Amino acid sequence: MEAQALNSISDEEIFKLLTPQVAKWFKEKYKTFTPPQRGAIPLIKQGVNVLVSSPTGSGKTLAAFLGILDTLIQMGYEGKLQNEIYAIYISPLRALNNDMQRNLLEPLSELSALFPDLPKIKVGIRTSDTTSYQKQKMLRDPPHILITTPESFGISLVSPKFREKLANVKWVIIDEIHELANSKRGAYLSGLLEIYQNLIARNEVTRIGLSATVSPLEEIAKFLVGKNRKYEIIDARFVKPADIRVISPVRDLVHASEEEISKGIYDFLMSEIKKYKTTLIFTNTRSAAERVSYKLRKLFEVEKVFDSDLVAAHHSSLSRDVRLDVEEKLKRGQLKVVVSSTSLELGIDIGYIDLVVLLSSPKSVSRLLQRIGRAGHHIRNISRGRIVVVDRDDLVECTILAQLARQRKIDSIHIPSSPLDVLAQLILASSLISPIQVDRLYEIITNSYNYSSLSKEEFMNVINYLSGGYELDENRVYAKIRIKDNSIYPKSGARMIYFLNSGTIPDEANIPVKTESGKYVGNLEEEFVEILTPGDIFVLAGKTYEFIRSEGNIVIVRDAEGQRPTVPSWFSEMLPLAFDSAIEIGEFRGKIARYISENRSPKQIVEEISKEYEISRSAAKSIYTYIYEQYMFMGVVPSNNLIVIEVYDDEEGRRNFIFHALYGRRTLDALSRAIAYIISNDLKTDLRIAVTDNGFIITLPNVVNYDISSVLHKLNPEEMYDILSKVIIRTEMLKRRFRHCAERSFMILKRYKGRETNIDRRQLNSEVLLSVVRELEGFPVLKETIREILEDYMDIRKAIDIVSKVKSGEIGVKVVGPFNVPSPFAHNILIKEYSDVVLAEDKRELLKKLHEKVVEFLRNKGIDVELQYTESSE
Repeated sequence: MEAQALNSISDEEIFKLLTPQVAKWFKEKYKTFTPPQRGAIPLIKQGVNVLVSSPTGSGKTLAAFLGILDTLIQMGYEGKLQNEIYAIYISPLRALNNDMQRNLLEPLSELSALFPDLPKIKVGIRTSDTTSYQKQKMLRDPPHILITTPESFGISLVSPKFREKLANVKWVIIDEIHELANSKRGAYLSGLLEIYQNLIARNEVTRIGLSATVSPLEEIAKFLVGKNRKYEIIDARFVKPADIRVISPVRDLVHASEEEISKGIYDFLMSEIKKYKTTLIFTNTRSAAERVSYKLRKLFEVEKVFDSDLVAAHHSSLSRDVRLDVEEKLKRGQLKVVVSSTSLELGIDIGYIDLVVLLSSPKSVSRLLQRIGRAGHHIRNISRGRIVVVDRDDLVECTILAQLARQRKIDSIHIPSSPLDVLAQLILASSLISPIQVDRLYEIITNSYNYSSLSKEEFMNVINYLSGGYELDENRVYAKIRIKDNSIYPKSGARMIYFLNSGTIPDEANIPVKTESGKYVGNLEEEFVEILTPGDIFVLAGKTYEFIRSEGNIVIVRDAEGQRPTVPSWFSEMLPLAFDSAIEIGEFRGKIARYISENRSPKQIVEEISKEYEISRSAAKSIYTYIYEQYMFMGVVPSNNLIVIEVYDDEEGRRNFIFHALYGRRTLDALSRAIAYIISNDLKTDLRIAVTDNGFIITLPNVVNYDISSVLHKLNPEEMYDILSKVIIRTEMLKRRFRHCAERSFMILKRYKGRETNIDRRQLNSEVLLSVVRELEGFPVLKETIREILEDYMDIRKAIDIVSKVKSGEIGVKVVGPFNVPSPFAHNILIKEYSDVVLAEDKRELLKKLHEKVVEFLRNKGIDVELQYTESSE
């Protein structure tokens, strides 16, 4: 049901469905229903499965709960309300759970004040923070509405006494469902819901999903309800008006110094902060959130307009107490500015925000809409958002993302398919509820959307693994289940193993870095370590080091003073550009190149960009000149259906193949490794890969003549999965992720006999096990590790699709060069390597120098770029 249809349902029709008490309270407090409420309340009252997708502040929570509270109140008046759980609310964040309890208790207390005889509706929370005493109390006196997380829900199902209390539940509500669907937590929850429905629930439970602005809604709805169940979708994603603008901090992004750009950004921030009561600023990394909040505090002190205590930072590395304190102050209107990384994207109630500012690209339309949706916390308020860009690539990207947001074109979500490590937990959980026939369990599990394509062979491999069927020499993994008469039973001790080790979120470690001689250098985050390959150079504590190898949970390096880094330290935190958005950016590049080839006047093209994409003339001029320079430099512009391979010989005597392929980093990560595999095999040499959202570079140690034009044609789409499986088997990423998958599969226990096991010891154990299982055919934990890397972290499916389109001629490939000056589009791909060792101002100078070389290169060809600046300003 779309927004227009939702408005055809009148308030009076809905009030008739409600008890007089709830109807009176609602009329007095809210007067009228919002579109998501109009759509959802009648359906929930009828027991229909519903997915509600709408922005923050559109009354989503009440859309889900009003019908439920009303039914419970009615049951109370009729004397039918028992001492049992009727509704389960599941959310990905414990903070959301506390929020939700408040949001439910407030209406209930207001209703009780209006109607003293109102039946008492109890609300309770059960998460990992809940004490044993509170859990015991809940057994004696269960809440009518239980608030929990996917992990605690799983433990509730295998707790013999507590699961009895869940047998008569009528509704399950899953909040922030989009956030769960794209991860293994979602696969876990999806499987648990099927187990719960089939093995515990006495009646068909109504499922209600609450989602932010995502796409495709059909897929999220199927994820919510599973196979062969009917559902309705309430599509109110665009009911709230949005005002989105892209801001360039300076008129000319090429010639401005870092100081001018920085001044432009902070001048803009300060002018906006002064205009509004509360401003929320999003950065793309935790370190940037700290840096920006520090600078704003200093500016507040200098300008003496506001107290510097009115600025706060919020990100996942801060302690929970600090984060909660910031959220509470925001809610009470006690902060002027909050600078956040991704941590405030989810629907925690943070009160009223006037303006959201995004520093640099949010990398996807759904993330852009989600962040901007935090502004104007009411359905009739405008969500006001500003995106501040830092360079020309950022300007092009953000211009297109903003336009796609206005056009309501949202990137598709990725839902993991048949994760086998999570399957191991689901099988064990089922056996702990009651012994179950193998075929019956397969039927139940494949009702889950995530497991709908799970083969019987894969399922039996995991059963075999869990029952100790794989011989691993002295490293034998003990069985957690046993099979008798084709039924699955838990082994003794399995319940405790499940209680202590279930869940899908891996423990991330801080990894010590030492030199070959054993000298301690500092720590790296595990996420960063997993992207390293031997020979990579990175910055730690202000110095450059070369990565040699890891030994268990220690990284071994050697001094690399004076060498430029190949992996910036923030790289593991950076969000990847969404594939759908990348295609649209490529299409835009191609369109402007076509206008240039048709000899349209610069002024005409600039006017069109400015008008169609709602950006300033100076920003439009920057975009036009950028694409014009690339066109004149190469004679061609890479686009969504043209990959350009630029051959660039650098000053250090190395040959670089720069692939201009705008398909987003997840896809390019897979594609670049497959291509590097071919080149490395052909030339029998080691090479380096650097990947960005807009392309990748493969660097040879010296200048070698190699026919790069045929490299994509040498790839066979049917063999790419196998090739990349072999390529990643020896990577750092596989070592780390194998431990995560082994922990999820109960192969390595995070907690044993009530005690936490040492993470360093677990990493060493996993590496020993990895060396053994490599030799085993189809071992599920290794198979899953490879699948997770290739399908969830990378996007091998899209990479295979691109290779197929190159082979069919749908995507063209053109080789240009060799040049000894890199083309304009190559600058930001190259500069990524410098990002740590040079200060931001030096990086800007480097970009300016590269640009000057381009201008000189073009001048030698008889093309005056400066003339384009003046012509486009006529």
